Amino acid sequence: MSTTDDSISVPQKQVSAKEKWWHILDTWKVGIIPLPLFVLAGALIAIDCLGGKLPSDIVVMVATLAFFGFACGEFGKRLPLVGKMGAAAICATFIPSALVYYGLLPDVIVDSTTKFFKSTNILYLYICCIIVGSIMSMNRTTLIQGFLRIFFPMLCGEVVGMLVGMGVGLALGMEPFQIFFFIILPIMAGGVGEGAIPLSIGYATLLHMDQGVALGRVLPMVMLGGLTAIIISGCLNQLGKRYPHLTGEGELMPASAKDRKNNSEQQSAANSCKTDVTTIASGALLAVLLYMVGMLLHKLVGLPAPVGMLFVAVLIKLCHGVSPRMLEGSQVVYKFFQTSVTYPILFAVGVAITPWQELVNAFTLSNLLVIVSTVSALVATGFFVGKKIGMHPIDVAIVSCCQSGQGGTGDVAILTAGNRMQLMPFAQIATRIGGAINVSLALLFLGNFLV
Repeated sequence: MSTTDDSISVPQKQVSAKEKWWHILDTWKVGIIPLPLFVLAGALIAIDCLGGKLPSDIVVMVATLAFFGFACGEFGKRLPLVGKMGAAAICATFIPSALVYYGLLPDVIVDSTTKFFKSTNILYLYICCIIVGSIMSMNRTTLIQGFLRIFFPMLCGEVVGMLVGMGVGLALGMEPFQIFFFIILPIMAGGVGEGAIPLSIGYATLLHMDQGVALGRVLPMVMLGGLTAIIISGCLNQLGKRYPHLTGEGELMPASAKDRKNNSEQQSAANSCKTDVTTIASGALLAVLLYMVGMLLHKLVGLPAPVGMLFVAVLIKLCHGVSPRMLEGSQVVYKFFQTSVTYPILFAVGVAITPWQELVNAFTLSNLLVIVSTVSALVATGFFVGKKIGMHPIDVAIVSCCQSGQGGTGDVAILTAGNRMQLMPFAQIATRIGGAINVSLALLFLGNFLV
């Protein structure tokens, strides 16, 4: 005979104070920063600011950029509706710019951030780690096919985008010269340093105008085109979630069964290696050294350093120039920069090199209609052409967005909004090579036209 006693209950485990504290550290976060550390960082930054000086050394600036960058990004993510359409990247870039313009960000933070950003060139460290890591994680066959095929959607997108932009501008009664050379071309010029500035220099020489005046007319279009591209990229990301068959989630080309098998074998080989600190350090050093090779190529042949580095990294990948263990290290470095450095970088970009007033000046109805129609047509063409030639249309379209971005900083914001940072190598081609070709041909045409 057996008896059961339903009244017996299992005592609940008491949660200690330290476990509650650990739970808060592990679950309550602003971006990647545990909430208590976020509050502590804010307090320490405030104390330094009240003292009248915020050091611009890397230790203090890591905390400062992380605090403000993740705060702006988190704010964007939590906005209703637009929070899922790239608002985090937009807020991390443009809120700091607005705060600087309206004097709401303390001068000591502005000065220290600007000095740190411009003196360290940290943006290029970010880009080189992202490019090398993403290339090293790609399948070799897909990598080759992607580079060979991406140029056709890019070319078609530019032609259609220019025609649509011209058509909309003419329908609004704008001057054809103004539409093409001061709105459409700046959008596709490759950003500020590689696009707007060379354009302004060319215009100053050929049109006999002051370079500052030319830059003041060109720069707002670059910024507004980049903002449009960020929003479209965020929308494309949501479209990919709704229709998964249209996207490769960062892969331009559908992988064959053989490619998937090879990728699986490489991944298994990498996973079998011990990814220790030295492996990660080797991956970071590989990215830095390849960028230095890119700088050397820039001096020798004039190729932009990130593009030169990109080609060398592809060559190394195709020739099996690094071991599976180093590949794994590069991928870990890539993931670290993607998750931990993106929003701090965007905050620094917003403070140091994004003039808020220039963006506001571009917000006229006619400019807005021409810019939105141009970028939308460019991206839509990339989408449909990419689909037609057997590529993942959403991923191709996000690369097409980068054709109208603000250079390297625009690529970061656009790919962040689209959650496709793996596409950085192709974005660099779209931005830098495409922009350089557009600027060179346009100035050559303008010079011959005026003769």
